[in-house]
Amino acid sequence: MESHRTSKTRHAFPLALHAAGGTLAACLLLAASQATAETVVTGQSDTILRIGRNSENKFVSPAYEYLRLGIMSTDAKGGMLSANFGGWGRFDPEGRMNDGNGKFDSDFQYGYISYQAAKNNLVATVGRQFVTEGVASDRLDGIYLRSDIGSGFAASAYAGNTVVTEPDHKVGSVIFGGRVSHTLPKYYTLGLSALRSSGDAGATREEFGADIWLHPAKVVDITGRSTYNLEKSDWMEHTYVVSLIPTDMFRISADFSRINYKYYFSDTQTSNVFKFGGGVINPNEELTSVGATVSAALNKNFTVSADYKHYEYEIADASDYYGGKLTYSKPDSYSAGASVHRMQGSEKRLRYAEYRMYASKQIENLSLSLDLMDVHYDQAINDVRDAFTASAAVGYRVSQSLKLAADVDYSSNPDYYNEVRTLVKLTYAFDMKYAGEGRAK
Repeated sequence: MESHRTSKTRHAFPLALHAAGGTLAACLLLAASQATAETVVTGQSDTILRIGRNSENKFVSPAYEYLRLGIMSTDAKGGMLSANFGGWGRFDPEGRMNDGNGKFDSDFQYGYISYQAAKNNLVATVGRQFVTEGVASDRLDGIYLRSDIGSGFAASAYAGNTVVTEPDHKVGSVIFGGRVSHTLPKYYTLGLSALRSSGDAGATREEFGADIWLHPAKVVDITGRSTYNLEKSDWMEHTYVVSLIPTDMFRISADFSRINYKYYFSDTQTSNVFKFGGGVINPNEELTSVGATVSAALNKNFTVSADYKHYEYEIADASDYYGGKLTYSKPDSYSAGASVHRMQGSEKRLRYAEYRMYASKQIENLSLSLDLMDVHYDQAINDVRDAFTASAAVGYRVSQSLKLAADVDYSSNPDYYNEVRTLVKLTYAFDMKYAGEGRAK
């Protein structure tokens, strides 16, 4: 699933064609450069056929093509120049997946040129890209810069136009921001970040945040972030995790999170979350969760763990989720696991037992997997007591570059009865290396 702030863009075919042409031109220029010590060209094509029924119980069989291309060239000083492109296209024979707008659809996901210097962690990127810097987690058409400053300080900045998520939103929101951090290696990293986004309709998004990583002792890690909505003058989110790892065989972690829905989903591109499910999400809700997990390796193959999480709401009633898991693993050969959990809440949808079993096996070029899960409700919902899902997958590596896979998913729950979906996937990947003279290795 894509981020709630990034998704499909309008006029996908023209955008994809222009982006592909621009990226291809950049790749050709890079490949033709005589100043590079080595050039690497990589690509991957995923051709996918999905067979099933949509939310209206109508048969659909769309075919997808996902394409990723990249080229990286190193210079004599150790710097690296790269160009990358990614996009997808879809053919829907029934014409039922594109809101009645035809059988063909596509989207340009990313396309950028980036340079990374050999010193100071200097990075400069131009094009459609996904930026994650402090409070920012956005796809944009623009520029991104980052570099170490000195004495442990680093800074980053970005600016551009956001890639809009919903068809009924206008393209053209301007976003800019940055992050400043200080790091004392092996002990801590502290970051401060801010962003501002303004759209054509006058809506703005202003956020300030702090993120932290602490390593006060060899066996202790603390990570977290807090985000403040400057426009609404209130906190959006606090999320922190503490991990204690005294040995490789034992781990304890605890987490705390608090989210204010109204301010977390306040901008125009995310506020539609309150419309999902006919408005079942109350915009005035606030969620606080506290949890802990303990895991221990019984030997080199078996691991057992127990976890607990408490959910506290301002409006809805509180609930608890707890249980345990046992896993077995032999690297590159076999893995399996089983878990049992309990959700205890006041609403009948939040009172159930959850059971899961899974296994996977690698036999030379053949891979097999099976995943079963059942949710047994204390009280029937729509006259159904169980939500059951089963997934079986098989994959075969034809060659180093070509792989064929297929999986079948079955589900039955209070909302959908006996739903079956099938997916067939053909993956082709390649890479080529060129010496400075342009000869392929």
